[in-house]
Amino acid sequence: MNRLSIQSPDEYRLDTQLKAICKTLSIVFKEVDTEHFYTTRDELSVFFKGKKQYLMERFYRYMRTKHHILMQGSIPEGGEWNYDKSNRNKWKGSPGIPPFKDFKNPVTDILNTLRSSAIKTIGRFESSTFSYPINKVQSLQQLEYFNQNLLVHFGDYQDALHNDEVYLFHSRLSFAMNLKLISPKEIVDAVLKHYRANSEEISISQVEGFIRQVIGWREYMRGMYWSKMPEYKTLNTLENNHNIPEFFWTGDTKMNCLSKTINNSLDNAYAHHIQRLMITGNYLLLTQTNPDLVDDWYLGIYIDALEWVQLPNTRGMSQFADGGMIATKPYVSSGSYINKMSNYCSDCQYNVKERLGENACPFNSLYWNFLDDKRPQLANNFRMKMMYSVLNKFSNEELNSMKTRALQVIETPENF
Repeated sequence: MNRLSIQSPDEYRLDTQLKAICKTLSIVFKEVDTEHFYTTRDELSVFFKGKKQYLMERFYRYMRTKHHILMQGSIPEGGEWNYDKSNRNKWKGSPGIPPFKDFKNPVTDILNTLRSSAIKTIGRFESSTFSYPINKVQSLQQLEYFNQNLLVHFGDYQDALHNDEVYLFHSRLSFAMNLKLISPKEIVDAVLKHYRANSEEISISQVEGFIRQVIGWREYMRGMYWSKMPEYKTLNTLENNHNIPEFFWTGDTKMNCLSKTINNSLDNAYAHHIQRLMITGNYLLLTQTNPDLVDDWYLGIYIDALEWVQLPNTRGMSQFADGGMIATKPYVSSGSYINKMSNYCSDCQYNVKERLGENACPFNSLYWNFLDDKRPQLANNFRMKMMYSVLNKFSNEELNSMKTRALQVIETPENF
């Protein structure tokens, strides 16, 4: 052998190790790029070179134009670049959701090996089968199932949350895509083909909402990862250092939204983007949890989690530990947002409308306490000014009472 060829790895650590090894070899080393993304590693950095701020929407429009996806010449199809305002409906039991596609892949031998080897695991795996696609054929079947059964309502309810539903209208393709069983281009091409053939039934907002996640957000996260590593993994701009609560490993909490989301995660290795951002991520940021611990939890729990996609989503979008490189403001909320997008609050022992008292939703006091604690870092953020104007109207007595309540939640999470 006189030449070594490798495909560029997706993780910074492995990339560094491979390059170091190759420097010690006396043979020719050739690195080839992966074909499982629309972009190259440095494409985002080149696109934003000289710009003061990175914005996903700007990059997304570039991607749409470059690859001529949902475009009519230089104009976005339908007249709008983004139908996000149509993607925020609360699902109330209708339209009906087809059962998810379960491939029932046998895993008894793997489970027996794990048990006999006394390997410590996280999450729960009580079934003898694995429901996700594990090869190209199954991945294409999953894609076809999404197109035929779920795409028609995906955009409307992609941000929705519900007590009785784990997947709603989501595709469950991220695992196969991130493992490179199927490429994002194959997925986008198939979705567009199905949409063209069924445009009278499927509105553009359903399709654009899905494609934005694939060619917009997914590619943007990868570009940010390679642009900002390795320093990015160490950022903790808000100086959060609390421990992650024990109930994140058990799901045993009286807060219904967290109980549902965490138990679903432990049972299915899955939660959709709003559950990760506005339920678990929101709580961990409001309780000012160390982002290193948050990264570890997300990377370990979710079946589609690889560092290139998990790290910028968690440390950046969810925890604002990067100080605004990815998100222009922290994605935090009181219980009102959770109540708006779900029926979680109706089955919770806490009252989402109360800020104080034993029955008050913990998210409410945590939210105002967080804003008060982080005034030095956030008060001048132009997207936070309205919330700080509300905070400034609280009396000292009311604010102190909320901070006392929030401290109880942070210090004794096992009681909530």
